Amino acid sequence: MRTLPIVLALLGGVSIAAAQQSAPSADGQQQQQEKAQQTPAGKAGTEEPSSHAPADKPQDNQVFVNGALAVPGAPADTDTVPAKYSAKNAADDTLITVAYAFKSLTADARRAIYQSLKDQPVGSVSNADVGTVLPVAVELRALPDEVTARVPQTKGYEYVVARTRVLLVSPPTRIVVGVFGNGPPDVSEGRRTQ
Repeated sequence: MRTLPIVLALLGGVSIAAAQQSAPSADGQQQQQEKAQQTPAGKAGTEEPSSHAPADKPQDNQVFVNGALAVPGAPADTDTVPAKYSAKNAADDTLITVAYAFKSLTADARRAIYQSLKDQPVGSVSNADVGTVLPVAVELRALPDEVTARVPQTKGYEYVVARTRVLLVSPPTRIVVGVFGNGPPDVSEGRRTQ
């Protein structure tokens, strides 16, 4: 019961305050809006931001052009360039994750791995591609020190010879991570199929 007089007093005060404020005229409001649109901030809201974007030629002082560094001495076609501007990176995007272990090996390093291991006894696997999990029955061998010294990326991997190819395998998972043959590397090795 005591709260009713307080509520009535508040409502009365609000209604008196509202009655004291006069509503601005429609003409005054319109003039105020027109003035606001003539200021730089008001003009900015009436134009599309893209209307000021450069059209054809990028500015000469840009650090990146199509995602590639455009400064003197910058390496060309690096892994940071978006795939839509780099055929190499578009091809790399189709690699399965384990194939990245040896994707950057030079042709000489690939040839050295193959030449060093090709004459070893053939294992019980007939053939396999990157990403294949080898059965436990396939005997894996440690890489010779001469191979790991010449190609340090191979340290910690094991191998098996399969007919005409040498397969490098990640020992804990038994997944084939590299396939090395006599010819140039097969483009499809380690690639996802659509």
